[in-house]
Amino acid sequence: MSDRRDFIKKAALGTIGISTIIGCKEGPKEETVAATNESLAQVQRKPVIISTWKHGFPANEAAWKTLTGGGTGIDAVEAGVRVSEGDPKERSVGYGGLPDREGKVTLDACIMDSDSNCGSVAFLQGIKHPISVARKVMEETPHVMLVGQGALNFALSKGFKEENLLTPESEKDWKKWLEKSKYKPVINIENHDTISMLALDENGNLSGACTTSGAAWKLHGRVGDSPIIGAGLFLDNEVGAAAATGLGEAVIRTAGSAMVVEQMRMGKSPEEACKIIVERIFEKHKNHKDMEYLQVGFIAVNKNGEYGGYSLRSGFNYAVCDAEKGNRMEDASFKMTWDEK
Repeated sequence: MSDRRDFIKKAALGTIGISTIIGCKEGPKEETVAATNESLAQVQRKPVIISTWKHGFPANEAAWKTLTGGGTGIDAVEAGVRVSEGDPKERSVGYGGLPDREGKVTLDACIMDSDSNCGSVAFLQGIKHPISVARKVMEETPHVMLVGQGALNFALSKGFKEENLLTPESEKDWKKWLEKSKYKPVINIENHDTISMLALDENGNLSGACTTSGAAWKLHGRVGDSPIIGAGLFLDNEVGAAAATGLGEAVIRTAGSAMVVEQMRMGKSPEEACKIIVERIFEKHKNHKDMEYLQVGFIAVNKNGEYGGYSLRSGFNYAVCDAEKGNRMEDASFKMTWDEK
């Protein structure tokens, strides 16, 4: 039945055009290129940018401006997630992020380009834009990951400025949390974590970035999935890209993003691939102590510019920017609501 639906879908797509626009905020332009049935396999919907949660919307705008202004895909994803990193109102990313249980804001980030070059930093303190440090690791060292004091020393050697990232608002919330010291990382639209961003550029090349201040009130030294290539982020330029959000421990246990890409390699659509891995995580964790508050979501895009997302529980949304419809928010399909067990 699915083969028949795919055939009908592809046949229908053969009758439409592909729009291009200059800016995501401007909406579609009257510039189309017809797609025939014979050429459909070669046609790509590009460029396209997808990122997690509502803060992905302004991040997409910055990434799109970079991408359509002559920047590379890696330039675009870096510029995009820096918006969230620098916004103190985004309490789960960068400056203003909620601290660990010792009151320290610790940051994790990774970045990956179409040639499978990648860079990562973890347990980094005092640097507002860890994604840019991760890019420096990728481009200027023989390593993939630097952590803790070593990551900080490297950042300072590259001219990054050390500063206090704990805002008065986050410090106030931390002190209130200390009154009961209960650790329950509910992760959803009301209390989201992480920004992950994927981009397919005009040349059909993929890039990705992921950055976070991690779970609030975590143990000092905890690192989640966000800086781990293959867990929080992964791409294969011949296939597609995927990124995660949610409880990092669950994503790490299943090498989540890499497994989503492998499902696309086997012919699954981006949404189908995300769904398969979310369901795998559910099966692995349905009797686990984390299940009470477990939320995991993935976004993915393939080489044809098809995109999708899927989450374990309701409430996950993502921002998409493409030539056809501009920049908008979309709700991900999900396996269950928060009321279900």
